[in-house]
Amino acid sequence: MEQGKQGVMVAKFLPNQNPIDQLQARYKELETGFRAWLAKQSLPVEAAIVTVTSAAQGAAIGAFMGTLTNDAASPIPTPPQANLNPQAMASLKQAQALSGGPLVQARNFAVMTGVNAGISCVMKRLRGKEDVQSSMVAAFGSGAMFSLVSGMGGPNLAANAVTSGLFFALVQGGLFQLGQKFSQPPTEDLYYAKTRSLLSNLGLQNYEKNFKRGLLTDATLPLLTDSALRDVKIPPGPRLLILDHIQRDPELKGKRGK
Repeated sequence: MEQGKQGVMVAKFLPNQNPIDQLQARYKELETGFRAWLAKQSLPVEAAIVTVTSAAQGAAIGAFMGTLTNDAASPIPTPPQANLNPQAMASLKQAQALSGGPLVQARNFAVMTGVNAGISCVMKRLRGKEDVQSSMVAAFGSGAMFSLVSGMGGPNLAANAVTSGLFFALVQGGLFQLGQKFSQPPTEDLYYAKTRSLLSNLGLQNYEKNFKRGLLTDATLPLLTDSALRDVKIPPGPRLLILDHIQRDPELKGKRGK
C-alpha cells in the first residue's frame, strides 16, 4: 500500500511530458516575454539591442564558416605592394576578405548582420511596416559597412562603400520581390496582414486562427476589447499583450480615438 502511494507521488512530480517539448515551451515563453519587453523600449534602446544580438549571431556563423574556409585553403599571402598595380591589389584584398580565417569572417558577418538588423529595426519603427524600401535601405547600410570593415576594393573607400551598398541593396530588393511573388497569401489572409504582423511581433502567431475564427480582421484591430478577445478563446496573458500593443501603436490608437 505504501509503495502505491509513493508511486502516485512520483507520478505527480514527474509528469509524462517530453523534455524537448518542455524546453521548446520554455524557450517560447522567454522569447515572447523578451519581445514584449523590447517592444516597450525606446527606439535607441531597441535598435541597440537588436543590433548587438544580431551581430553576435552573425559572428558565430562567420566564425564557423571561417573555420571551414581555413580547412579548405590556406590563408592567401600578401605579396609586396610594389610588385602589384592598384587593380591587382584590389582583387587581392577582395579575395582575402572572402577567404579569411574565423576571426575575419566573424567580424565581417557581425558587421553585415548587425547593421542590417539595426537599420531594419529603425525603419520599421519609423515607417510602421516592413517593405522593399526598408529592406533595401538596411541592405545598403550593411553592404557599405562591410566594404569599409573588410577593406574590399581599391584605395577609394567612399566610392567602394557606395558601390558595395548599392550592390547589396539591389540583391536584397530583388530577393524581397521574388519572395513576395512566390509567397502571396490566400485572398482571405489579405484581411489579416496587420493582425499577423502584430501577433508575430509579440510571439503570439499561434492565435491567428482565433482571430480568423471570430472574423477579427485588420479593420477591427482599433476596436478590440478584452471581452472580444475572450470570446475567441485567447488567454488572459496574450490578451493583455495584444491590447497593450494596440494602445501603444500610434496608428491604431489614433483610429481608436475617432
